[in-house]
Parts: sequence; structure tokens; C-alpha cells
Amino acid sequence: MLVNPRSSCDRLSVGLRTTAATTVRWMDSPKHLVGRVGATLRAIAAYEPRGVSTSDVARTAGLARPTAHRLLTSLLEEGLTDRTKDGRWLLGPELYLLGSSAAARYDVTAQAQTFVRRLAQATEESAFFSARRGDETVCLLREDGSFPIRSHVLHEGIRFPLGVASAGLAILAHLPDAEINAYLRDTDLSTEYDVAHSPEALRERIAQTRVTGYALNPGLVVTGSWGMGAAVFDDDGRPRWALSITGIEQRIAGRQRDLGALLLRAAHELSRSLSTHR
Repeated sequence: MLVNPRSSCDRLSVGLRTTAATTVRWMDSPKHLVGRVGATLRAIAAYEPRGVSTSDVARTAGLARPTAHRLLTSLLEEGLTDRTKDGRWLLGPELYLLGSSAAARYDVTAQAQTFVRRLAQATEESAFFSARRGDETVCLLREDGSFPIRSHVLHEGIRFPLGVASAGLAILAHLPDAEINAYLRDTDLSTEYDVAHSPEALRERIAQTRVTGYALNPGLVVTGSWGMGAAVFDDDGRPRWALSITGIEQRIAGRQRDLGALLLRAAHELSRSLSTHR
């Protein structure tokens, strides 16, 4: 049987155009586009306040560099990003205005500030307040104590996956078993944070956290920098925030019980305060 070459080419051309159109529709779907924008903004936030290059935004957000550049440029036109003279990207002024409008509903840092300051004063270490956001924690407040040697692992705006750093471990440990199992089934942090954050290792630390009530990070993120954290709960008894402290190993290791008691008391009082004012 003879085959018409032109007919075959026409069918192939139509097929390619159909596939290309389907790909474009998928790439430009609202859900996909919003997801890429969100990933881009979170990537910038991870480098605040010093700014970040286009290449690092692309790498952090999991995007091709040309895609990241187009998104960053479009966001710049809307005021959602900003750019320094040397080309580094920052979060834009429009985000500040939007955040100010949403603060009345979501901002609890004013109430948490007092407790963070008290912890820093009582322990002489750096104290923090973090919030859960999806499968991550975001540091919202930092207060340094009087001890001159400080850990700089945490700062406002930095994000860690649940189970990494003491705040994320404290929150993860107090979630229902079904949620923990689902998270550990779908998440393997050992690639980025080594074998100490494998699902098996995390299960062991979750069990220990449930026994003591507070989480301990014995220098697993940065060698020699120890952290302790306690979960802060909402009205429904879910862990939505955490108080934590960090310091050098010599300062934390021998005071775990006393520091743990301080953290748990502060977290309990803050949970009650947030419940009263919300």
C-alpha cells in the first residue's frame, strides 16, 4: 500500500501542534502559574535581607533560569519584587502593603514578642518564635540574649522543613500520628540534611520529643550549634507555632532539663495568651 508522504507529514504536524497547545495550556494553567509565583517569592524570602541572584532563585524554586527571570521581571512591574543596583532580587514594597492589610488576622508576633524576650533574658541565649506554614516553619522573631557567643543559624524569614531544627521538630512531634506517617512517607530530608534526618532517625527524635515535651537539635543543622524548641498550640489544640532557643553545645548540653522547663512553661503561657486574644 502506498502512503502519501504529504498526508503523513500533515498528520504529524497536527499532532505536534496539538501536543504543543496542550503543553502551553498546562504550563499556563492558573494553578501551575500561581505555584511558580509562590515558589519564586519564597525563594527570595529565604535570602532576605541581603538579596538573591536570578540563578539562585531559579535553583531554590526549581525553575529554569529563563522562566525565573521572566517571573521576577513581571513581579517587579507589580511591585511584588524589587531589585538592587547590582542585580540582586528582594521582596517588593507591594508585599509589605498586602502583609500589613492581612496582619490583623494573622500576625501574632506582638503577643509572642514578650515571651521571646523573656526567654532570651532568662537563658542568656538567642530565642525565637516560628510559625508553621504548610510543611515548613518560618522564623518570625529573634531576640539575642546576653551571652556573647551567638548562633546565627536562625533569623527572621528563614524556612526549614518540618523536622529540621528544634522548632520544626517540636511541631511535627505534636501532630496526629496519621499526619506524621503521611509526611515521613512522602518526605526524605536525608538528601539535603544527611542521614540524621532520614524518616527512621526523625521517628526516634519524635518519640523522644513526646517523652520530654520539648525538642532537641544537638548540632544537626550546624555542628556545635544546639537548639531546643517547644510547640505553641491554637484553640483546637494543634501545634501552629513554636518557641525555641539556640546556643553553643557547651551552653545547652548541660542545662537541658532546666531550659526545657523554661521553654515548656513559656509555650504553655503563650498558647493561653493567643487563645485569649484571638
